[in-house]
Amino acid sequence: MIELCFATNNKYKLDEVSDQLGNSFIIKTLRDIGCTVELPETSGTITGNSRQKADYVWTHFGTPCFADDSGLEVEALNGEPGVDSAHYSGSRDAEKNIEKLLKKLAGNSNRKAQFVTVFTLVLHGVEHQFEGRIEGQILTEPKGIGGFGYDPVFQPDGQNRTFAEMSVEEKNGMSHRSRALTKMIAYLEKQVD
Repeated sequence: MIELCFATNNKYKLDEVSDQLGNSFIIKTLRDIGCTVELPETSGTITGNSRQKADYVWTHFGTPCFADDSGLEVEALNGEPGVDSAHYSGSRDAEKNIEKLLKKLAGNSNRKAQFVTVFTLVLHGVEHQFEGRIEGQILTEPKGIGGFGYDPVFQPDGQNRTFAEMSVEEKNGMSHRSRALTKMIAYLEKQVD
């Protein structure tokens, strides 16, 4: 059984990923390995931030690990908030981030957006990356109480509900994070065989 550290302090992400990984892997948290620092996220890209966090854990703790970075890219805003999604409003307050996003999109008929996630896995010192995307629309007001981040205003294409109106299982069946994670799990399962 492979032991991996998931380089995040985000409880929601940890729950989502643990649900999907099931019992095939032992997942450790940053706290489990003694990492108490805020991981670096200064690269300016989603891919780069994911790499930076995984590299930090591998370099400083020598433990097999994976990290993710995600962002919401809105077409009419030239890809904003993108890499700055978590602190778009200047804080990590999801309601304030949504408020800023809706204000910037006010009156704009182009509501196309996509969520992007990149997982970076470092196994035996070798790095691998896996990307997942899901396209959808930004609603004019939040709906639903589940999920986190921009979930209340993001409605995936082909759906009539936001991520925040879906159960964890429904969201995990289609989300950007789930798609990237599925690719990573397929790779890991080949390593176990």
